[in-house]
Amino acid sequence: MNHIELFAGCGGLSLGLEKAGFDLTLANELSPMAAETFTYNFLGENLAELAKARKAQNKALWLSSQYQSNDLTQRLRENPFQYPIAGDGITDIPLNPRELEGKLVVGNIADLNKLLEEKPKFRKALMTGFGREGVDLVSGGPPCQSFSMAGLRNRDCEKNVLPWEFARFVSMVKPKFAILENVTGILRAFTEDGISYHAWFEVAKAFSKINYIPICLHINARLAGVPQNRPRFIMIGVRSNLYKKLYKNLNANEIKLISPGVEFQKRVAKDMEGIEFGELPYFDVKKEEDLALLEGSFLKHLVCEQEVSVKEALDDLRFNNPSKKSKFVKNLNKFFENQDTATIINNHEPRKNGPLVQRRFRLYQILQKCERSTINEVFEILKRESSTLSEQAWKNIKEYKFLIESNELVFFNNKNDLIKFLSAHPTKKRTQKALDQSLPAPAALSIPDDACHYHDNELRTLTVREMARIQSFPDNFTFRSKVTTGGKMRKFEVPQYTQVGNAVPPLLGLALGKAIIELASRI
Repeated sequence: MNHIELFAGCGGLSLGLEKAGFDLTLANELSPMAAETFTYNFLGENLAELAKARKAQNKALWLSSQYQSNDLTQRLRENPFQYPIAGDGITDIPLNPRELEGKLVVGNIADLNKLLEEKPKFRKALMTGFGREGVDLVSGGPPCQSFSMAGLRNRDCEKNVLPWEFARFVSMVKPKFAILENVTGILRAFTEDGISYHAWFEVAKAFSKINYIPICLHINARLAGVPQNRPRFIMIGVRSNLYKKLYKNLNANEIKLISPGVEFQKRVAKDMEGIEFGELPYFDVKKEEDLALLEGSFLKHLVCEQEVSVKEALDDLRFNNPSKKSKFVKNLNKFFENQDTATIINNHEPRKNGPLVQRRFRLYQILQKCERSTINEVFEILKRESSTLSEQAWKNIKEYKFLIESNELVFFNNKNDLIKFLSAHPTKKRTQKALDQSLPAPAALSIPDDACHYHDNELRTLTVREMARIQSFPDNFTFRSKVTTGGKMRKFEVPQYTQVGNAVPPLLGLALGKAIIELASRI
C-alpha cells in the first residue's frame, strides 16, 4: 500500500506507517528544520552537508522560498510564515509532476493545494499515485493550537484552517482512507458569539461533505506500547463508495464502529447546515464498552500492547551507572532494524544545569513521592507565599535526602532548617516535575523544561534522545537542526526538542497502519 504524508514533521507517523508496510509516495512539511530531519532519515539526503558545500538538494523541494536552491543555509533557517506566496518566490517544483514522486515538498499546504487546483496534470499524478491504481492513504496531524487547551480556542484563528486544507487535499487526491491525528483539546467545546462549537465535529462534517465516512476516536498512545500517557484524537476517513464492499466482511463490533459515520455522512451530504452536535459519537478508550469495541475490531492494534514505564524506556541512557537495555528498548531497536551495534547514541548530549537548579530538581524528585497536601505546602514556601510547614507535611518529607550546597545528599533533622532550605530555592514554576520511573511519562512533555529525570544521580532535564525514547523512536533515528530555541524564534523555529514533542509516536503510527491494512483487506 502507498501513502501521502501531510504535516509530516520529523516523521514519527511516517516511520510507523513504513514499518506497517506503506510506501511513501509524497510528503509535505512547512518547517525547514523539521524537513531537515525527515529528509535525512527517510530520503537519505543530508541537507546540512549540502548547505556547507553550497550544493542544491534533490529530495526536498521548496514550494516557494526567498533563496536560491544552492543557498540551503538560508533556506534551512527561513521563517516559513514569511515565505513568498507560491508563484512569487523561487520554486523547486519541476515541470514534470512525475518528478515529485518520493519527494518531500517543503511549504504551506494551502500553496500545495493551490498548485493542484491550478495544474490538473499534477492533481492527476497524485490521484493515480504516480501511475499506480490510486492512493491508499493520506495521513497527517495538522497543527491545531487554538483547539488545544493551551491555545486561543478561536474559531477564526488562521491555524484552524489547516484541518480544512487537509480535507481540501483529500478531496482532490481521493485516497481510499484518510487519517487525521490531533490533540485531545479538539474534543472540548469552545464558545464564540454565544454559540458552542466542537472542532472535531466540524472536521468530521468537512470530511463527510467530501464523501468520507468518519470514525472518530479518543485513544491513548500508551495502549499501543508507547511509554507515555499521550491521549490523542484520531479520525479515520473511509471513502464512502467502499462501504458496500466493506460491509459484507465486517464483524458486529466493526459495524457498530462504522455505521454511525455512514448515517452521518449521508445526512451531511443532504443538509450539512442542518446537522446538530450529538449526531455523531466519538469512541473513547476510557469507556469500557468503547474499549471492548476497539479490542474486537480492526482497531485492536491501538489498544493491545502492555504499558511501558519510563524506567524501561530510559534507564540504560543514564550518564551515571546506566542499567542494561530493557526488553522494550531491545525490541524497539530490533523492530526498526537498528541492531544496537553503535557505541555512540546520537542526540544524547546533556543540557547544562547549575547547582541551584540541580538542588531544585532533587526537590522535585522528592515531591513526586509525596502526598498532594505536602506538595501544596512546599510550593507555597517556594513561591514565598508561606513560611510554615505542617507537622504532617514535615513527617511526610523528612524521610528523604536533599541535595545541599556542598553537593551532598543529606537528611534534615529539623523542620525549621528545611523551611530555611526551601526558602533559599524560590520558584514560581510549578509545571516542572520529576518523572515517575514506575509509570509512563506524563502527557505534557514537549520541551526540555517540562520534566527532570527520576534518578537521584541524574539531576537534569531529559536529552533529545530520552524524549525520543519516550515517544518510541528507535535509536537509529537521528534528529537534525538546532537542539532548542527561544525568544521570538519560538514562533517559527522547530528545533529537535519540538520535533520530538510534536511527533506522532512511531508505535502509534505502526498501530494505525496495521488497522488500515486490515480494514483494506476486507474490500
